Amino acid sequence: MGLFPSYIENEVIVTEKKKQIVPKEYEIDFNTGQLTGRIVEGKEAIAVWIWLVLQTSRYRYYIYSWDYGNEFEDLIGQGYGKEYVEAVTRKMTEDCLLVNEDIQSISDFRVNIGLNTLSISFTANTIYGGIEFKDQAIAKPAAVGGGENAI
Repeated sequence: MGLFPSYIENEVIVTEKKKQIVPKEYEIDFNTGQLTGRIVEGKEAIAVWIWLVLQTSRYRYYIYSWDYGNEFEDLIGQGYGKEYVEAVTRKMTEDCLLVNEDIQSISDFRVNIGLNTLSISFTANTIYGGIEFKDQAIAKPAAVGGGENAI
């Protein structure tokens, strides 16, 4: 009796087709940040997920995995140049959004650096179609100072 079997069974390779799950989220009024009481699906649910991930700081809350959230507040008060902030903001946005399997890419990305806020505009290209976000404020200092450029 050897270490290896004297015969080899034919292995049956099973390929399971991954079942597409339609995302569902509670609808949020993006202007007020309040729940509306409705449940949305598909493209609208991904828009809610994007809004939430842009509002949540990464590594701060134990309830979320380390893949969820953003790191935009690392840019506040650092005195970086405009070109650097634009490049890093795009990379940070891609890092936090492309975790979602339903989001394929980010396009038409623009950064607006205001006196006390950093806002972005982009189109998220998803399997359900494009979702446009305009002037989404992503980084604000906790206590607004007296006219200094915080970002």
